[in-house]
Amino acid sequence: MSSVEKFQDLPLEEVMGDRFGRYSKYIIQDRALPDTRDGLKPVQRRILFAMFNEGNTNDKPFRKSAKTVGNVIGNYHPHGDSSVYEAMVRMSQDWKTRHMLVEMHGNNGSVDGDPPAAMRYTEARLSSIAGELLRDLNKDTVDFVPNFDDQDMEPTVLPSRFPNLLVNGATGISAGYATDIPPHNLDEALDAVLMRLDNTNCTVDELMTVIKGPDFPTGGIIQGIDGIKKAYETGKGKIIVRSRTEIEQLKGNKEQIVITEIPFEVNKANMIRKMDELRVSDRRLDGISEIRDESDREGLRIVIELKKDVQAQGILHFLLKSTDLQVSYNFNMIAIHNRRPMMMTLPLMLDAYIDHQKEIVRRRTAFDLKRAKDRLHIVEGLMKALSILDQVIETIRASKDKRDAKNNIIDKFGFTEVQAEAIVSLQLYRLTNTDITQLQEEQDELNKQIVKFTAILEDEKKLIRVIKSELADIKKRFALPRVSTIEAEIEEIKITRDVLVPSEEVVVTVTKDGYVKRTSLRSHNASNGKDFAMKESDYLLYEAHSNTQHHLLLFTNRGNYIYQPVHELPDIRWKDLGQHISSIVPLEQNEVIIEVIGIETFEQKDVYVFTATKDGQIKRSALADYVVTRYSKPIKTMNLKGDDEMIFAQLVKENEEVLLSTNTSYTIRFPMDDLPVTGVRTAGVKGMVIKEGEQLAGVVILNPEQDQELIIVTQRGAVKRMLVGEIEIGNRAKRGVVILKELKTNPHRIYTILVVNFRNTITIETEKGVQESIAVTNLTRADRYSNGSLRIDTDGDGAIIRAFVEKME
Repeated sequence: MSSVEKFQDLPLEEVMGDRFGRYSKYIIQDRALPDTRDGLKPVQRRILFAMFNEGNTNDKPFRKSAKTVGNVIGNYHPHGDSSVYEAMVRMSQDWKTRHMLVEMHGNNGSVDGDPPAAMRYTEARLSSIAGELLRDLNKDTVDFVPNFDDQDMEPTVLPSRFPNLLVNGATGISAGYATDIPPHNLDEALDAVLMRLDNTNCTVDELMTVIKGPDFPTGGIIQGIDGIKKAYETGKGKIIVRSRTEIEQLKGNKEQIVITEIPFEVNKANMIRKMDELRVSDRRLDGISEIRDESDREGLRIVIELKKDVQAQGILHFLLKSTDLQVSYNFNMIAIHNRRPMMMTLPLMLDAYIDHQKEIVRRRTAFDLKRAKDRLHIVEGLMKALSILDQVIETIRASKDKRDAKNNIIDKFGFTEVQAEAIVSLQLYRLTNTDITQLQEEQDELNKQIVKFTAILEDEKKLIRVIKSELADIKKRFALPRVSTIEAEIEEIKITRDVLVPSEEVVVTVTKDGYVKRTSLRSHNASNGKDFAMKESDYLLYEAHSNTQHHLLLFTNRGNYIYQPVHELPDIRWKDLGQHISSIVPLEQNEVIIEVIGIETFEQKDVYVFTATKDGQIKRSALADYVVTRYSKPIKTMNLKGDDEMIFAQLVKENEEVLLSTNTSYTIRFPMDDLPVTGVRTAGVKGMVIKEGEQLAGVVILNPEQDQELIIVTQRGAVKRMLVGEIEIGNRAKRGVVILKELKTNPHRIYTILVVNFRNTITIETEKGVQESIAVTNLTRADRYSNGSLRIDTDGDGAIIRAFVEKME
């Protein structure tokens, strides 16, 4: 005979599949998901049963939690003590469950996520409503099964005298399934059960006239009746849960937001921490001066105090959108129904509960009926024995022992075994004249009960009447007013920056080397606009009076732009050096700012951003397209090829003209509407024909309605004044006409072209810091073939580094 095989040769996939399948079945059926009938997971059911079995009920003193946990682990639930204690604590937390099933003395955690005290310190007992879940448990109302070591019996489900799955809800994650059933108002849930008992075909719409929607223990405002209805019809749906807030007026034109209720399952401390982090990191929340948690035993209260003249509504909307002050809740109503996980609709949930109650009442009534019949049988035996008492006593006295006495009176007088046991166990003091009266009264009462119990078992309508009266009793004793408010529509949150950011007039500066800052008018005026802090070789690229609610667009030579809200610029004194732009947004190597445009609002019709590169590419994009929500790095606005660079950016309008000129003086002029409007990230189109060795040197935007002239500055220091009309209007992408006289030796090359009127003054600056200011009226007009007059000695003063039109005071 061969020895028994110790090993099995099986494919890994088969073993894994089989083992995981068994594990999944276990955690789905017996760990993570609630039963439809009593709304409890096994660990919760075992905790409640253990407390009930040990007499740790609402009418008895509190008992150490550790004792209950040990009892649960030892007898019913062989898992970790911490998981059992956590489940027990959760059932005692009034911000997690609508009706607490466990009452606890001591620290049972907090809405801030603080852990409860260790189980050796806390004391617990069943709550009075938990008693209703367990009522009639000892009347054979539910099936009992052996515990894990077959030493004891435990219930497979509790009688559940109220629809606990709806009332307290459930959350859980198992293998392949997760459940999210929100808590509901007991009063409404019972009304829904009663409606379903009256009309088994009632619709969700009809049910929703009594059960309005979830009722979270933390209150709050629920938005989206359509989501509730969808969840009740299908088991899945989405609602918005919003904090309850008020805006209070303070002295000095200040407001504060007061939060008194927060969404279900939101950690209050984490939410406040997130708000505070946003206040510090997000300059959009400059309007918040302080966030305080003033919660106490009276209730929750969070205060957000705002600075003067800041509108609370805008800040509140931003916080609702950016923090857990408002959250979405997704129904996923999966529960164990007939030992299988099922997506539960509201009618199905109510029907499962009603069927459970019918079975409970039937089994309890059958148990009570049997007990009444058994007692009636004994009472009839006692009454018969009392009527022939002397003969019975004589027979018993003549017997040898109790067994013999029972046999003798059974044989002689026809008593049954049960009656004989009751007779021989009768105490002498009961043999009085009054006893027969009591027995007759008891007989009458038992007969009434038997009739009543039989009627309930035989008539479905009477059975339903019993269920209804018991539900009405629960409703009367335990119903609480609704705490969550339901609103039909989900309010769309619109955030406007001008509401979030306090309005302040400032002076904004950007230097050529990339140093940026905003300066208060007070600091600017104190210096009278003089003594601006700047490095020696640097100069101001942009200076303007602005507002903290405005924006800057900073364009770089790498074809990028930086979107910069003014209020997020560093607030630095006029006499102090600004902050380099690269510390705000990362720049590429050798990437420099070429132009800055201040934007009051992006909502300007027919306003475009015009950009150009040195290789002659140009483009026009709508200003509104430059708005972005994420701006932590430069954003592409021109796709550059090879070593091309962006050299120009300006706001333009439809009725304007474009003048382009190469360094070799070839120039074209064409209407703006010749240039198509394209998206922000495109490469643009060819502006003019540029040959090898040339580059675009002059870009001018002209307004035909104004009296404008051109100033051409060459690399040799020549300055030439010329009428715009010297260059005929044509089309883009042409070679153009020459506007300088070509010299064989040391020819003039265009450094830049400026657009001016006769009142302007231009300034030219050289490498050695020499500045030359020239009034336009001091320059004589020249034709296209002139090279102007030499005004700068580039050999002595150094090469030209910039030329600009001075601002008119």
